[in-house]
Amino acid sequence: MTEPVEVPYWLLLAMLVVTLWAVLARLLIPTVRWFFRRRLSGLIEEVNRRLHLKLPTFSLTKREVLIDRLAYDPRVLAAVRTYCEYNGTPWAVALRRVETYAREIVPAFNAYVYFRLGNRLARAIVRRFYQVRLAYRDETDLTGMDADASVVFVMNHRSNMDYVLVAYLAEDHTALSYAVGEWARVWPLEPLVRAMGAYFVRRNSQNALYRRVLERYVQMAVDGGVVQAVFPEGGLSRDGAFRQPHAGLLDYMLRDFNPEGERDILFVPVGLNYDRVLEDRTLLAEAHGRTMRRSTVRAMGQGLMVLVRNLGNRLRGRQDTMGYAAAGFGAPVSARRWCQHQGVDPRHVSSRDRLRLSRDFASHLMQCIGEATPILPVPLLSWLLLLEPERRWTRAELEAAYQAIILRLDEQPDGPYIPLRDAGQALDLAVAIMQERKALIPRQDGTLTAMTEELQLLRYYANGITHLVEPLLRAPSCAATGQASAQASDAATQPR
Repeated sequence: MTEPVEVPYWLLLAMLVVTLWAVLARLLIPTVRWFFRRRLSGLIEEVNRRLHLKLPTFSLTKREVLIDRLAYDPRVLAAVRTYCEYNGTPWAVALRRVETYAREIVPAFNAYVYFRLGNRLARAIVRRFYQVRLAYRDETDLTGMDADASVVFVMNHRSNMDYVLVAYLAEDHTALSYAVGEWARVWPLEPLVRAMGAYFVRRNSQNALYRRVLERYVQMAVDGGVVQAVFPEGGLSRDGAFRQPHAGLLDYMLRDFNPEGERDILFVPVGLNYDRVLEDRTLLAEAHGRTMRRSTVRAMGQGLMVLVRNLGNRLRGRQDTMGYAAAGFGAPVSARRWCQHQGVDPRHVSSRDRLRLSRDFASHLMQCIGEATPILPVPLLSWLLLLEPERRWTRAELEAAYQAIILRLDEQPDGPYIPLRDAGQALDLAVAIMQERKALIPRQDGTLTAMTEELQLLRYYANGITHLVEPLLRAPSCAATGQASAQASDAATQPR
């Protein structure tokens, strides 16, 4: 019984591995899980104490549970039955496809990744490269919203920086769940995006079964109180102007909405604007057919190179030339009040009428987004230069015309947000940026002229605020603030 036993080394190694695994499974792994669960619970409690819109139970539910709930939802199963009858597909095959769709869509929200990694990273990136400004058109800002309502942020899509900027600006109020396109389904971006609470959407998919699964997830998230963020335009603006909105996700949200129910849906319009969009030249090239449209990763790569180059300039002590990034939060739009104003219940109208209602609602939201869009130095200077592209401007003329436009904007009731109101400082910043971009050239006589080859770039930035400043061409002249300002205003606002 006590005599030694000889065993091969490979068997001894296998026994050691099994023993070590048993110790880990029975002792260490449960201990580590308990430790991290406790830390996570403490983080969630801490976050919920400071957030106005608390983390909903839906976001904290295990991902596998959500996938099962979605895949075996009664409406999804009804769609599976219809799909099988129409296409002759076996039930098991169709159900596996549904489970694949559900696994593709459902996020894997991780509070640690979102609040400890994502928010800090967003704050570092935005503050490092932009001067960030925020404005609320509603005096109560986000803290005045009904905490029991489902909240959806709707935004114009200028840059891939939009995700980072809005997450940073909303970090004290809520955690956002973005609707993200297929461009982010690349490693290692996909697991990070999922952990941040985003869900993936196949743009323009014609697969009826997939659309039903996506629809039910969106509706479940709305019912669960998840704060979502969507881009009604469906993609980045290629020319800087607002695109026609898509009603897809909004239609999903309204399709099952009860105007008389306990939970309202509040849509918060967010207007975004930049003095420099990282992907502007790539987007312009695609818009004018100079390059084939590829994945958004190409535009992101160019934007990353701009960030790296800008960081290098900072390390060498050069002046920052990225300018401002600003967001204007409009007054929340209540789906309940909208439906009551239209006199309809989305659940009890035909598909055609409901889709028309959703499109009208999307157009209304885009109008609210446009009204909330801030006016920044580079876009306003670009719009001003395009009035007379060949004109040679003196600095005094530019400053007087710029100030006159701001005065006219101030005359409008509930006018747009202008973070930098001093014309001299605004032009110092805008001129420096546009000269670095080779879009504005100084002459030997001290005047400034727009570069003919870069008029498309100027138009790209001007298009973002045209809807706000174009009415000035038809408006009566503002009160004179001095003879020079009045003359410059007349010259700047009268097209030739």
